[in-house]
Amino acid sequence: MIPVGYMLKRIAPRPEWLKAENVVDIFSVAGCASNNFADYTPFWRHNGYCFFNSPVDLEEVAQENSIELEGTTLFYYEAYELEFDFVDDDTGVWRTYHCVPDWKTDVETPQDRTLAGFDVVEYVCGNSPEDSLASCCNEIASACPLNVHCLFNTFEEAKKALESGLFHDHEPGPYRIFAVYLLNPLLCDL
Repeated sequence: MIPVGYMLKRIAPRPEWLKAENVVDIFSVAGCASNNFADYTPFWRHNGYCFFNSPVDLEEVAQENSIELEGTTLFYYEAYELEFDFVDDDTGVWRTYHCVPDWKTDVETPQDRTLAGFDVVEYVCGNSPEDSLASCCNEIASACPLNVHCLFNTFEEAKKALESGLFHDHEPGPYRIFAVYLLNPLLCDL
């Protein structure tokens, strides 16, 4: 897994329309369900994976731009080093991808973290997370073994669901698998 960075999110409860009854809240990597702390891209402090290299970087952006962080949750992400896409309707392939080289990428790996699960994220444009499909599509959510945070419990479950073609039937790829970690809030000044 590749360390890709940090993000502060405003966690959304499971929406009424999402029929995965065991899901309590949404820990999606993409901002389609649980929003990021702000529209941060205009500040140009994110790294080549469109996340932040450290919690300090997040805090500085928030302070410099008067962004309220109350009610946010700090996450750390790692991504599988290959992305998956279909070359035709039946054939999927795993291939390498790279971060945007123009943006400084030097992710600090946290010592104390708690794995919440794995997310499958769509990357059509290739540079930032676009959709976490399990949290925005009933057919995927009801067909997959998701935990209370709308994530897969294991990497193997996420990979199997991805290779089955279920995601491709709803949105074009490529797709990346992320490990989603919660950080101990006592370790951060946020």
